[in-house]
Amino acid sequence: MLNERNGQILENNTSLDKEMMGDDTFLRLRRITGEILEEALHDNVELATLIDGAIDEILQGVNLSEKLQRMFRKCMLNTITTTLVQKQDGSAFLFTGDIPAMWLRDSGGQLRVFLNLDDPTGKLYDVIGAVIRQQFRYVLLDPYTNAFNFTGNGNCWSEIDQSERQNPWSWERKYELDSLCFPVELAYFYWKQTGREDLFDSEFLAAVKELIRVFRVEQHHAEQSEYFFIRDNGSEQDTLSNQGRGTEVGYTGMIWSGFRPSDDACEYGYLLPANMFAVVILGYLEEIMAAFYSEEGELLTTITILKKEVQEGIAKFGTVDHPTYGEIYAYEVDGLGNSNIMDDTGVPSLLSLPYIKYCDADDDIYQNTRRFSLSTDNRYYFEGKAAKGLGSPHTPPGYVWHMGLAIQGLTSMDEAECQELLRLFETTDAGKDLTHEGFLADDPTVYTREWFSWSNSIFCEFILKEIGKLKL
Repeated sequence: MLNERNGQILENNTSLDKEMMGDDTFLRLRRITGEILEEALHDNVELATLIDGAIDEILQGVNLSEKLQRMFRKCMLNTITTTLVQKQDGSAFLFTGDIPAMWLRDSGGQLRVFLNLDDPTGKLYDVIGAVIRQQFRYVLLDPYTNAFNFTGNGNCWSEIDQSERQNPWSWERKYELDSLCFPVELAYFYWKQTGREDLFDSEFLAAVKELIRVFRVEQHHAEQSEYFFIRDNGSEQDTLSNQGRGTEVGYTGMIWSGFRPSDDACEYGYLLPANMFAVVILGYLEEIMAAFYSEEGELLTTITILKKEVQEGIAKFGTVDHPTYGEIYAYEVDGLGNSNIMDDTGVPSLLSLPYIKYCDADDDIYQNTRRFSLSTDNRYYFEGKAAKGLGSPHTPPGYVWHMGLAIQGLTSMDEAECQELLRLFETTDAGKDLTHEGFLADDPTVYTREWFSWSNSIFCEFILKEIGKLKL
């Protein structure tokens, strides 16, 4: 198991990925992956051995089926042995999985689970720190890019993309508010779990100033932002309307986002889960600024004011009265009276609000929203012969996401519900001992993305919660 490699997953892929991508794209991604691996410093076997030993200790004496224990081990090791590239210069790069790019969001989600492990050698923490530093370097390169290349070589998902600037480091330039939140979350948890303070240097400060600048600009998207994005491929979810500027919005105090965590275009520009996540990480930044940058009083004040404005916008514009569920959070609003009432699997989602630490799981509005999210009144909740759960417009109708099942478990206060979710993980992996993106609720052997590291990591967090060993 320690010897699994990227190439093996690509060769043994039985998902719908090749069919959905097309032969040319699928083979191009494999070629780029191979080129990146040639630059790797080593194969991470030593690091994987350390993690395997930690997993032995974690699983000792737990009340968990052999199948779930095997899945937990394989999913944990998958990130280290197949997606982590330690570079010659001491930096690190983290594949999202089957796409040879590093997403700011995914890389944060992939590594969060590892901060639950004790690391007496410090080697695991060293690598996590290297990835965080790379995240903030990317923010400085282009805060509007959601996914980055291994080097500035111009590789990209689509050569037809149009935006206000070109960046050879940019794999895809879909501006997503949550992408700027995940590196801050990981840095904060890293500090709190390891006690290490070396991240908080001048480069970190410069990146924070840049993301705060973007937040401020995107509070006034129509008036102040130069950003636009057009991908004229016939798919509405891949491009922004209104000549790439998105639908019209009014001022709310919230921060505009072009795309969702699924990388699909927002219907309305104020994505509530992303703004809630922004409130959380602005609180983390307040704490970091006070602890390490006492001379940056003006920046701290700006962060505090921004957090207050976003939270006030959420309170004023972010809820609706639903005839069945009462007061619930909308998924998106435009500040002009329109709202999108739905939930999507991609984190941050409305279902994930306690997971991102915006509210407690027993919060009344959250509980109302949760009941809506996990019902067929939410058009992206699906029930089938083999499973039921949250899906996404990013995958075909009727597909349930493993990530959604894990988030449902991580935010649940009902042990019977959690036991049923564990059963679903045991029976919907298509015999791979890994999680996927979406699988057909009627037939889990039909699925997308065999190699999706972030989903594996969130599953492992759910397992840690269920055995009482989740620290974050």
